[in-house]
Amino acid sequence: MSVTAWTPALLRDQAAAVLRGNDAGSWTKASPHLYPHQWSWDSAFNAIGWAHLDVRRAMAELEGLFAAQWSTGMVPHVVFRAGPGEPYFPGPEWWNCVSVPAAPASPVRTTGICQPPVHALALLRIWQLTPEAQRPEIRARLQALYPRLVKWHRYLATQRDPEASGLVTIYHPWEATDNSPRWDNALVRIEAMHGPYTRLDTSEVGDPSERPTDWDYDRYLRLVGLLRKYQYDDAQIYRQYPFLIKDVFFSAVLVAANTALLDLAGVARASDEDRGQLARWLDRGREGLARCFDAESGLCLDYDVRAGEQIRLRTFAGFAPLFARTADVGRRATQMRLLDSGDFCGDPRSRWPLLPSTSPAEPVFEPRNYWRGPVWPVINWLLWYSLSQLGYFGRADELRRDSLSQIAAAGEFAEYFEPFTGEPLGSPQQSWTAAVALDWLASDHGSEAS
Repeated sequence: MSVTAWTPALLRDQAAAVLRGNDAGSWTKASPHLYPHQWSWDSAFNAIGWAHLDVRRAMAELEGLFAAQWSTGMVPHVVFRAGPGEPYFPGPEWWNCVSVPAAPASPVRTTGICQPPVHALALLRIWQLTPEAQRPEIRARLQALYPRLVKWHRYLATQRDPEASGLVTIYHPWEATDNSPRWDNALVRIEAMHGPYTRLDTSEVGDPSERPTDWDYDRYLRLVGLLRKYQYDDAQIYRQYPFLIKDVFFSAVLVAANTALLDLAGVARASDEDRGQLARWLDRGREGLARCFDAESGLCLDYDVRAGEQIRLRTFAGFAPLFARTADVGRRATQMRLLDSGDFCGDPRSRWPLLPSTSPAEPVFEPRNYWRGPVWPVINWLLWYSLSQLGYFGRADELRRDSLSQIAAAGEFAEYFEPFTGEPLGSPQQSWTAAVALDWLASDHGSEAS
């Protein structure tokens, strides 16, 4: 399908077909082959897409994911649901969570790490899209699910932030943006895993240059081994584990998610205690991000806990104040100028002015390699949603229009895209790309995200 031939109706039909093609009944495969299980933040985006097709199915997506929630409140980054005929590496045997008291009981199998808490944004979007006739049913289901989301946010605000800094600590690159250069210096300190293993991802995408290197995987798997050794105990991890990063993007998503839960508090009949906690976590998160703002670069900077230093790199994560919808007018203005500068969306080589995962001005920028340069539709959806909430309707609508044009021109709901050519990269038929396309297509203007 060429960029001149696409119509909203045709693209909607194709996006819906991707979600339905990956539908496993009560959960959605992240993609047909490369990601055959249920991923945490993928499911949140997928629920947003399903809400445009069937709000009951959208609720089932979140309910199924939270059925695998750990007793600590953690929502695992993968729930292994596909059968043995659909292999994935590293599978549940690498994580060995069955012996962990906090993990869900057998036969549910999960990983022992988590991902950004987009789920509250999804729940809010489902409620906004629920037809009047279905509101009593969806309200009841929302009220049942809401305490699980509060417990999830509590885990992030306490176990993952024992310093009460307002910033979430990640334990593994897979918790956020895999091979982002944000983690390079921290990974150098990690001893490589010794021993054979066989990756499946490089054979699935065809071009290994689009994926993390074996050097990265040697360290990813070493970290998994350490987490397994520590039985995923947060206190022990904080004392002994070598990879602790205060992730400003993850933290900004939590701020937005706390806002969404507060917006739903009346519908959910939330207690005064829960409302008060959510408000305190929200304020603390905004304060934490404000302390990470670097006036010189105009970006928010991650913090390497073990090294005791900020991570000074230009990536999409630096726009955390926008993702968190900062109330600081000066910082918003600074970030909006930087967003459209040559360092990011305004690079003259870009086919569309969309936010790349890493700035093309960074020496480590790689336009085809996963989180080291490509454009990710889900990240641009989060930016679009945030800018809409902040009142930047014109710029938000441009993001929506250009993102849809990128997908249509490629003829593929790809995992990510080459920023200069628009070539689809990574996994094809990616559910969350189809899901955000459905949400964009339902919005004639950025203001309709609210």
